[in-house]
This record gives sequence, C-alpha cells and structure tokens, in this order.
Amino acid sequence: MSTVQKVLLAAALAGSMATAGSAAGTREHAGIETSKPLSNAEIYKLYGKNSWIWKAGAGYFAVKARTFTAWSRENGAVSYGIGRWFITTPGKLCFNADWHAKNGMAAATTCFSHRKMGGLIYQKREPDGKWYIFRNAPSQTTDVIAKLRHGDYVSSRLRRIEAIVGQDK
Repeated sequence: MSTVQKVLLAAALAGSMATAGSAAGTREHAGIETSKPLSNAEIYKLYGKNSWIWKAGAGYFAVKARTFTAWSRENGAVSYGIGRWFITTPGKLCFNADWHAKNGMAAATTCFSHRKMGGLIYQKREPDGKWYIFRNAPSQTTDVIAKLRHGDYVSSRLRRIEAIVGQDK
C-alpha cells in the first residue's frame, strides 16, 4: 500500500468520526471566543470509561492506560482502530490510533476542542471544524453528548471486525 493510499485511508476513517457531531450545526456561535475551555478534569470526566456512538461505529475511551479502541463500518467497509486518547491543552481531547482495514493500515490523530458558556458546551473538530452545540442547557436528547454512553460498546464488535479484516491478509 502506497503512502498516499495510507493517508487517504486514515483520513476517511478519521472523517467518519467528525460526522458524529458536525451534522449538529455549522454556523459559528456568537461569543465562542470569549467562552472558557473545559478543564482537563471536565474532559476526563466526559470521556473516561465512555463510548462515543457514531453513525457508523463507536469509540471507547478506557481509563486504564488511556486506551482508545474503535470500530467503523463507514460506507459498508469495516475497519478498527487501536491507540490512545489524551488531553493536550484545557478543553482539547485527542485520540490517535492505528486504523486497520482490508486494504491496509494507517495512523490517524483526531482532536476536538470543547468550550463552555453558561450551561452550554460547544465542540469542534480541530484544526478547521466549526463550533456546534455539544450540550444544551438543559440537556436535550438530541445533543451530541447523548452519544457518549457509559461503558464499553466497542470491544465485542471490535473482535469480530478484527477477524473480518484479518481474513484477507
């Protein structure tokens, strides 16, 4: 697999994660630059021991060794990622993973920034995403944060996808 193919694979896989929240809205929100970033503790509490359910997959943020595992079935193609999640600056969550698919493996790092204003929490994919409401005040069932669920919703499917991806290698 060429370097270009690996980069395209990683971009497609990481891109599937962005659609989990970006569909929530694309207009910039007034005053977002003056809002406060979530603290490292707030980010840890939001993601640690939780799974982020995506349209075509899920990612799990384990507390032990800050392991990140994920699976995707984007456009019918199965893949899985294994790596780590980390908090860089206040309000910024990142995860890097080696993504495996039938056509190869590629590394990808994905980051999201989080800010709060009153009871609202905003999120955007870095580096060039648009801010959208992650959690309203009060929370609504349609909020992106509702896609974070306590527990591991990844491991059981991950093992099956690892077997499928590994069959043709």
